Amino acid sequence: MCPVATIGNPKANDFHDGSVEAAVKLHPYLEEGFFLTRLNRFAALVEVAGREEMVHVANSGRLRELFVTGRRMLLAPAPGEHRKTRYDLALVDLGHTLVSADARLPNTLVAEALHAGDLPPYAEYPEVRREVTCGDSRLDLMLEGPTGKCYLETKSVTLVEDNGMALFPDAPTTRGVKHLHTLIQVAAGGHRAGAIFVVQRSDARFLVPHDDADPEFGRALREARAAGVEVRAYSCAVTPEEIRLAEPIPVNL
Repeated sequence: MCPVATIGNPKANDFHDGSVEAAVKLHPYLEEGFFLTRLNRFAALVEVAGREEMVHVANSGRLRELFVTGRRMLLAPAPGEHRKTRYDLALVDLGHTLVSADARLPNTLVAEALHAGDLPPYAEYPEVRREVTCGDSRLDLMLEGPTGKCYLETKSVTLVEDNGMALFPDAPTTRGVKHLHTLIQVAAGGHRAGAIFVVQRSDARFLVPHDDADPEFGRALREARAAGVEVRAYSCAVTPEEIRLAEPIPVNL
C-alpha cells in the first residue's frame, strides 16, 4: 500500500474544471489506408496504396465501432528492422470526427497538461512522476506538492454513441478494476486519488460506465467515487497533426 499522507488533502469534490490546451503531435507524414480485418488484439490488416499491410494496433479494446470494412484510417510509418509491421494505426476517420485509436496517448496527454499547468484541478502539484508502483499496481501518474500526493490513473475511451454518450470499457478489464481498487486504498490512506477518462474524439458529451460490457468495472467505479476517488472525463480535439485534450465532460454514474 502507498504511504499515508502527512499533509491534509484538497477537497475531493471540487470539480470546477476549465478547458485545457495540452496536445501531442502526431507523425508528420501519416499515410491513408482502408480497414480490411482485425487479425488479433494488436494487429489489423489494412489496404495501403493497393496492397495489404499488417498494421500495429496499440489498443486491446474490441473497437468494433471503429473497425468497419472499408473505413478510412491514417497510419504512422514505423520503420525498424525488428518490427513485424511497417505502420502503427494512428487515427480512424468516422466522417464527422477523427478518433485516436492509440491507447498509450491519454497518459502522455494528461502528463503534458499537468507539466504545462493546464489542468486546474491539479494546479497545486509542481512535481509529476509517471508509471509509479503503488501496492501491487502500477499507476500512471503521481503528483506531489505542498498539500501532499495525488495518484492518478488514465483510461483511453473510443466508444461514443450517437447521443454523445461515451462508454468505458468496451470489453472486460480486470486490470482496470484492479487499478480502481488501488485508488480506493490510496484514498483510504489519506492521499488524493483520481481516475481520468480521456475520450479520444470530439463528439463526446458525457461519459458513463459500460455496464453491459463489464458490470464489475461499473461497480468498482461507483465504489471508488463513493470512497473519495475523483472521477473526471475529458473530450479531445483530434486532427491529422495532433490530438489535444479539450473540454471536461460530466461523468454520470
